[in-house]
Amino acid sequence: MRTRFRGQTRREVMLIRGPAGWAEFGPFPEYGPVESAHWLRAAVTAAWEGLGAPLREQVPINATVPAVAPAEVEQVLANYGDLDSIPAVKIKVAEPGANTADDVARVAEVCRLLPRAGIRVDANGAWSMAQAVSQLCKIAEIAGPAFEYAEQPVAGIEPLAELREQLRSRGVPVLIAADEAIRKVDDPLRVAALGAADLMVVKVPPLGGVTRALDIVNRSGLPAVVSSALDTSIGLSAGLALAAQLPDLPYACGLGTVSLFEHDVVAAPLLPSAGVIPVPLAEDREDGKVVRSPEPDPELLHRHRVSAERQAWWFDRLSEAYDVLHGS
Repeated sequence: MRTRFRGQTRREVMLIRGPAGWAEFGPFPEYGPVESAHWLRAAVTAAWEGLGAPLREQVPINATVPAVAPAEVEQVLANYGDLDSIPAVKIKVAEPGANTADDVARVAEVCRLLPRAGIRVDANGAWSMAQAVSQLCKIAEIAGPAFEYAEQPVAGIEPLAELREQLRSRGVPVLIAADEAIRKVDDPLRVAALGAADLMVVKVPPLGGVTRALDIVNRSGLPAVVSSALDTSIGLSAGLALAAQLPDLPYACGLGTVSLFEHDVVAAPLLPSAGVIPVPLAEDREDGKVVRSPEPDPELLHRHRVSAERQAWWFDRLSEAYDVLHGS
């Protein structure tokens, strides 16, 4: 990683090749077999059944700013190319060890550098109710109409609904986006049923694949933002496939995260240019144009292959996740 993100400085994944192309199995290290089984379902579906046919051939992309010091924000944004082409920025807040003043200063610096970009903040459910109300009021004052939404400011579904009510009672027009409250629960549609969010952030791997994620979005009735799970370009193609198949795409998507890596496993990484990423396409004799993940580069695979010990650890995770998936 170019900088610590989500508590990680390195990202490991397993690449899987099937008859429909390459896919990625990359549950985060702390995830157990049950949660990892969703990621395996997504990988197997992509590699054996493919990624579907697109409705659009490019996807608007937001920049992502980790929990860095304000002085480092400009360098992070420079990884996304011309600053004027960035349509929106997602800013990480509430990182362990950080203080609330740092979060507000980081947002202010992004607003200074990109006065025309949309602003989102992502707390990963780490704020208390009181912190969320206080911080979102401050950020709303700084960002003004550019403040698009706050992603999972508090943990859980009922607390999200309560936060929405508190903000509205104070006259603070902040939209709430659900992330963990969708991908870490047994019923991802409960958020919509309880009116706990204004929109949803969806990631393909934890929802079990493109088709399942698309079904959840369509059944929820909520606007959706497709985001990455810190994927390589192989895994990212599934996120682009989902974004390319959504009937409506009102917000730029969080699929520019390859910019956070020092290296990738493909020769031409899926990086945003002029605020968009082209959807990787291939011709299929039966279906016409379909989304197809890029081929990994053999030299890059060799260079970045993990140790034998780590390979064994990953094969154990694969086996455990498969046992869950097979049993279901």
